[in-house]
Amino acid sequence: MDNYLITEPAGILAVLAAVASLFFFLEKKTGWHLFNFFPPLIFIYLLPVLLSNSGVIPNKSGVYDFMGANLLPMFLTIMLLDVNVKATVKVMGKGIFVMLLGTLGVVIGAPIALFLVKNGLGPEAWKGFGTLAGSWIGGTGNMLAVAYAIELDDSSLEFGYAVIADNAVYLIWLPIMLASKNFASVFNKFTGISADRVKKMEAAAKEMTIEKGPLEMRHFLYLFFFGFCATALATWIAGLIPPWPPILSFNTYKILIVTVIGIGLSFTRASKIPGSHALAMALIYLFVARMGAKADLSNLSFSVIWFLLGAYIWIFIHGFFLVGAAKLFKVDVHTAAIASAANIGGAASAPVVAAYHNPNLVPVSILMALLGYAVGNPAAILAAMLCHWVQ
Repeated sequence: MDNYLITEPAGILAVLAAVASLFFFLEKKTGWHLFNFFPPLIFIYLLPVLLSNSGVIPNKSGVYDFMGANLLPMFLTIMLLDVNVKATVKVMGKGIFVMLLGTLGVVIGAPIALFLVKNGLGPEAWKGFGTLAGSWIGGTGNMLAVAYAIELDDSSLEFGYAVIADNAVYLIWLPIMLASKNFASVFNKFTGISADRVKKMEAAAKEMTIEKGPLEMRHFLYLFFFGFCATALATWIAGLIPPWPPILSFNTYKILIVTVIGIGLSFTRASKIPGSHALAMALIYLFVARMGAKADLSNLSFSVIWFLLGAYIWIFIHGFFLVGAAKLFKVDVHTAAIASAANIGGAASAPVVAAYHNPNLVPVSILMALLGYAVGNPAAILAAMLCHWVQ
């Protein structure tokens, strides 16, 4: 389709921003229970799919390329400013190892699941699995970063399958994590935890709470400065490193370097700039709308069923690792559930699970999810490499 209603870059950005804004506005103003089961993220992706495949906005535009090359690494840098490794380790203790072993379950589960379903998928399925690994280790921001790093086109079927599988598994896994609270006594007896572990976590979380102060205009300028500087530096360094196809490309190096820069900045006073998380999340949702706009439904096939089957096999491999880690390190069901949510759902889901299990653990859940941001890119790229070798 060549004739689109809106083709100007500013017009396209206006549509994407309108879509991203609309569903958060509806969630806030209406209180519809629908959003408890289908978060705004789903609609922010799907509506641009419909708009771009029905002639309202194009599937391809220079503004999409600009966003991928510049805004993506920028928001990744800003997002990583909130990572507090020291606080996370102090508060969670052995729970950190539970989360990291859950991450290992995602990395190892990816090639196993792909091996079992690869006959029903195309030759680029490994990229779709690697992209989904980014979401399941860090969150939506990591998913976007990994897709860019391994050069998976946003308009490809594999990318669309990853988004569909991400949300389909979320609808099953989140209720399981919430319902696990009802088995706390059985689970805790199984793992053999100490009775005062949760109280110690709550106390440590309160001690590590940091107040950044009121948000001012200058803070946005600071954040844009750090974001674009990190992007420019990573782009320059990545251009100096010889590529190693098909995984270690220019984009891969760029994302990994941005990750290192962002984590490095989190140890400086830059981490105290107010508004970093809110700005990063706003840009992420704008990017999700871009993903949907680039999707092409003309080649949609039944292979999505095989991708979904692989995703469900994969998530239960993660669950196996998680339970084993909880037993090994003797942690409670609340910590295990939050650790899984911090992996699979990221910063959007971990606080939801924490609030249901124990509201005092919400700060802990956010810390764990932020740690997921830090390890998400390299771990998911490793998962993609393993999937490529399997396929």
